[in-house]
Amino acid sequence: MDVSSSTNISVKTEVDSVQAGKDSIKKAIDVQEQQVLSTLKDAQEQSQKTAAHKSGIGNNINVSA
Repeated sequence: MDVSSSTNISVKTEVDSVQAGKDSIKKAIDVQEQQVLSTLKDAQEQSQKTAAHKSGIGNNINVSA
């Protein structure tokens, strides 16, 4: 069975295109993952600040308790 070179080029181009698509999706997922981690870190820090403020051990000391 003979396969023409034009078929080989077409298949290789399609494989390259699929790989490029996979790479783009992986990069987009990585970026989203970093954004989610950053948001979670910010939320955790805010939660800790709120807890410290409520207990009076934060930046402001609660002397009325």
